[in-house]
Amino acid sequence: MDGINEYDSFISLHKPQLQTSAVPEHFWPQLFRKLKHQEFDAGSSFSLLLVDYGDEQRSEEDPIWTVAVSKEGGIRADDPTAIYLVDHAWTFRTDNARQLLGEHPPLVNRLAIMMGIEQEDVPASVVISKILNDVWKWCNMYALNGEGLTVENRMPIWYVMDELGSGILHGNSPNCRVVPFIHVTEQMTYSLLFPLEDLDEGDQLYRDFVEGVPSDSKERDALLLPWHYTSLVEESFAQKEAPKEYFLAGHIEESLPNPDVAPPLFDGNCALKVYSEYDMVNQYLTDPGFEIVTSPEEADILWLTSHFKQYKEFSESTPNKYVNQFPFENVLTIKDLLSIVCRRMAKKSTEAQDPLEPNPKWLPVTYNLKTELVEFVSYYQNRVHKGLDNHYIVKPWNLARGLDTYITKNIAQIMRLQHTGPKIVQKYIENPVLFERAEVEGRVKFDIRYVILLKSVDELSAYAYTNFFLRFANKPFELSDFDDYEKHFTVMNYSQFQLRHMKCEEFLEQWKIQYPRHPWKSIEADICEMLKEVLQGATKVGPPCGIGASGQSRALYAVDLMLEWTEGGTVMQPKILEVNFTPDCKRACEYYPDFYNDVFNLLFLDQENGDVFRRIV
Repeated sequence: MDGINEYDSFISLHKPQLQTSAVPEHFWPQLFRKLKHQEFDAGSSFSLLLVDYGDEQRSEEDPIWTVAVSKEGGIRADDPTAIYLVDHAWTFRTDNARQLLGEHPPLVNRLAIMMGIEQEDVPASVVISKILNDVWKWCNMYALNGEGLTVENRMPIWYVMDELGSGILHGNSPNCRVVPFIHVTEQMTYSLLFPLEDLDEGDQLYRDFVEGVPSDSKERDALLLPWHYTSLVEESFAQKEAPKEYFLAGHIEESLPNPDVAPPLFDGNCALKVYSEYDMVNQYLTDPGFEIVTSPEEADILWLTSHFKQYKEFSESTPNKYVNQFPFENVLTIKDLLSIVCRRMAKKSTEAQDPLEPNPKWLPVTYNLKTELVEFVSYYQNRVHKGLDNHYIVKPWNLARGLDTYITKNIAQIMRLQHTGPKIVQKYIENPVLFERAEVEGRVKFDIRYVILLKSVDELSAYAYTNFFLRFANKPFELSDFDDYEKHFTVMNYSQFQLRHMKCEEFLEQWKIQYPRHPWKSIEADICEMLKEVLQGATKVGPPCGIGASGQSRALYAVDLMLEWTEGGTVMQPKILEVNFTPDCKRACEYYPDFYNDVFNLLFLDQENGDVFRRIV
């Protein structure tokens, strides 16, 4: 009875996982038994074989190992015992992979042998770098989900199976499957190997490395690049505007305001009542023209940090209220949509213009790895043929703080990252304008945050807050060591790293010394021109493909950007990175206590403070 109860408990915990992974139900009882007794019996049914090429030279694509059925009489697919536990040799996250290898020399030796990497008379650091480059041919991925897990704990976890699991080759007509399995009870992860068809003794095992992708598709050719090279240079890398359906996919239903409702009208002799979900507004909005209230019902202005979608109802039921959001502003604040609306501002191409170059110049070339995979690979391979730099940053659409973000020139890694959730791949700024920091004894990357205020969409009206904000990397920049966070990233306030602040006034004084031939006034003019074009692109088309007009809407966004050396290192070109919804303005308030007084006076009372605001459109 205890055994039955144990099995029932096992199934209640693991059934969703087994069904999601499509593990046939007739294997489940034996899987339970083998896990309970830690029975790793794959070696009694399969053999790991080293492929002998004789006098021929093995190419990069040729397999090192293969796995064959060694069980006498073969294996039947309907045999309930024909499911096997495969152990994992190495589990890692990309941010700690190099450190783990450096701390475990026996693991380095094991992986090098598995991957066919030469070790004799080769420094350990070189072997480790080679493992980290080649691991994308060998690793697999899973992610944890569940209530209470932080975003950080949901990040992809990569693993390399043991020698037998790793030796199973890819086949377009697979005869087995290998899937990850988390044994919840023991908090251990394995892979499960089971046949898809009857196997004879001596048959080699083949599994599909890109399951679910049609066999005759270019997408499949692209995703198989880690193991098999296919030229896609003849495919078009041109990008087309996404259809309306793409903008609506996964989007929370949103209504548009009634256009017949007049904008709010207030008595100028009375303070406007403000309800804010953001503590900084409640703390720093001290201007007598405004009064903080605790109820949204009595407020004239709703300053929300949660997404607002009911604009039609808002306009008809409370026509005399403002809200700090615009309909469909997500076209700015979600990374994949931002690149689409920005491309609307591309200049008309000329024969002299290289189609591989960014257009507009201020937008790093960006592809969607779900919908533009083949186009990206063509772009990448065409750049290879021209000997151009091919470093990219791969980042999720909907996360911030550098989470689940990778910098690489390794096409194999990019193709594998495509499986880890929706991502864009963006040309990495390989020649950034740097800033000298005495405390780190070198020149570091930095990014710049401009706060922009959007007052109107139908007659586009927007301002930039000229007290910009700065973030710095902690180590001197080099186009290497891309897993060194402090060298390549500037977001330090959410991590264990030291955060270095500098007010823009101090920065500008240093700027004059470091770049006397590039006055900031000229740089800022270019930045504001870029911001204007971003907003024009986002409002060029109506909802859902662009921001919608609303007389009751005002908004504050934060735009992160960098400067890149272009035209042979003579021009500092602003490059947009992202636009943030309800950004953290704590630093703005601490640096400039009148920040929200100035913002609210401009947005709601039309009082322009020329000392801190610059009209951009």
